[in-house]
Amino acid sequence: MGMNLNGRIGGITQGYDVHAAWDGTHLTGRIGGRFEGKDIRLSVQEGRVTGRIGGTFEGFDVTGDLSGDRVDVRLGGRIDGDDLHLTVSGTQIEGRFSGRIDGKDVNLTADPERLHGRIGGAVDGKDVHLTLAGAPGTLAALAAACAYKALEDQQAASTAASTST
Repeated sequence: MGMNLNGRIGGITQGYDVHAAWDGTHLTGRIGGRFEGKDIRLSVQEGRVTGRIGGTFEGFDVTGDLSGDRVDVRLGGRIDGDDLHLTVSGTQIEGRFSGRIDGKDVNLTADPERLHGRIGGAVDGKDVHLTLAGAPGTLAALAAACAYKALEDQQAASTAASTST
């Protein structure tokens, strides 16, 4: 029985679809569309998560600790990466994404069927809507944060491209 993770991060125009399959140790799938998207390849073993979002050049590594009630993960490199720290309390998965200065609040609610909430503030944040067919909530929250980072990186890149004429 395959377990799946499907949904969307962000709005209708500025957003990424998430489609991934979970087999108990590996989460594989895709964030975004065929062209602006990134592959998801994560492996979870004995509380450690490792893997990569995207390809060799356009993408970032994912490394850290992932359990049923905590996420402590680094997305990207030591210099240009983001930290993700989440804690589970009942159905709430809450914490911070990135550094203290430009950090974003993560406020998500997980039940066995879905994960929903928001990453970032009311103005510049992104909505999270994922359906979880058997995938753990903390893993879904990590996938949502990866999609959020991919979206932010893409927006930063397109902003830089449009301003540097």
